[in-house]
Amino acid sequence: MSVHGFTAEELFDLVTGSVDFLLLDVRNPTEFARFKIEGPRPIDMVNVPYMDFIEHEDESVAKVPGGKPIRAVCAKEGSSKFVAEILAARGYTDLGHLLGGIKAWGNLLTPVLLHGKGYELYQFRRPGKASCSYGLIFGGQMMLFDPSRNIEFYQKFATDHGVRIVKSFETHKQADYISGSPALARMHGVEMLGNEADFGGAAFPFTPVKDGEVFRLAGGGPEVKSLHTPGHTPGSTCYLIDGKYLVSGDTVFIESVGRPDLGGQAEAWSRHLFRTLQTVIKHLPPATQILPAHWMDWSEARPDLAFAASLDAIIKRNLDIFSMHGEENFYRFIKDNMRPQPPEYAIIREINAGLREETDEKQEILDLGKNECAASARAAAS
Repeated sequence: MSVHGFTAEELFDLVTGSVDFLLLDVRNPTEFARFKIEGPRPIDMVNVPYMDFIEHEDESVAKVPGGKPIRAVCAKEGSSKFVAEILAARGYTDLGHLLGGIKAWGNLLTPVLLHGKGYELYQFRRPGKASCSYGLIFGGQMMLFDPSRNIEFYQKFATDHGVRIVKSFETHKQADYISGSPALARMHGVEMLGNEADFGGAAFPFTPVKDGEVFRLAGGGPEVKSLHTPGHTPGSTCYLIDGKYLVSGDTVFIESVGRPDLGGQAEAWSRHLFRTLQTVIKHLPPATQILPAHWMDWSEARPDLAFAASLDAIIKRNLDIFSMHGEENFYRFIKDNMRPQPPEYAIIREINAGLREETDEKQEILDLGKNECAASARAAAS
């Protein structure tokens, strides 16, 4: 059987489905350890570097189990195709190589409908980053929240649904991935909105968002209310949609809360975050659906593989955090569980403020890999 190429979308179907297959990652051990493909169930996976196949072909082939479909991945595509062809020559069958390499997986966005009556609310999962962005559709228009740099996806999604993207909200100045809002504004005239405390020094125009502001799409539709929730960053802002869904950014996750130490002011920002949790988040209705910007692992997903949970359920899951008394105890928890932030985060923050330019290739490298934005003992131990 000849070797065939498969897409990142097809890989997502594999890792979220029931087909038994072998994932052969031929990147070097360092890159493999830094960023692995993950899914909601265990993946039969083996790492045999491409260079080993060149230098020690017999030994390398022997490390690859047969008897099931094999899907090979590498950094850019060529190496996985080369290895798959070696295996085909050795009698292996049902061989595929990932088109576009690992960056295709890293940029993949997969939509899931969260609400469809009267208006449409979508979560766009980015499995390679364990991140979520959101889209609200009503009256032929669309709002985005925290889009990734894969703006072609959002444009195509809007076209396929017969709508036009008019606004793009940022919950905060991102550190772990390159935001798509500035590019959407620059290239497509989309209005970018964010809190001045995070974007006041940005090198591009944006619309400042104030606490308690209400936004709507043309013709009405659900109310979108901004809630200033400082802590992860000074300008962190959540967006309450229809009084039911909270796009929470990096303020609240399903399994944790956002790190307040990424800006180098852990003590001051942790105190802000503690007050936000106690005076804003905990005062929302218990049934409010929290729509986070990230997840830690797939165990947090619902049966439909969306990442959303009610506030009361999240408080119960994170009772050690939400039941803390006093800013000092909260800061001690943050301090005890702090871990080094990836060095690329400082560069990404500058890019997201328009203060630094990088080539597309460099941006791809910076943007690759799972986020590290959660503050919890579990995150620190992982």
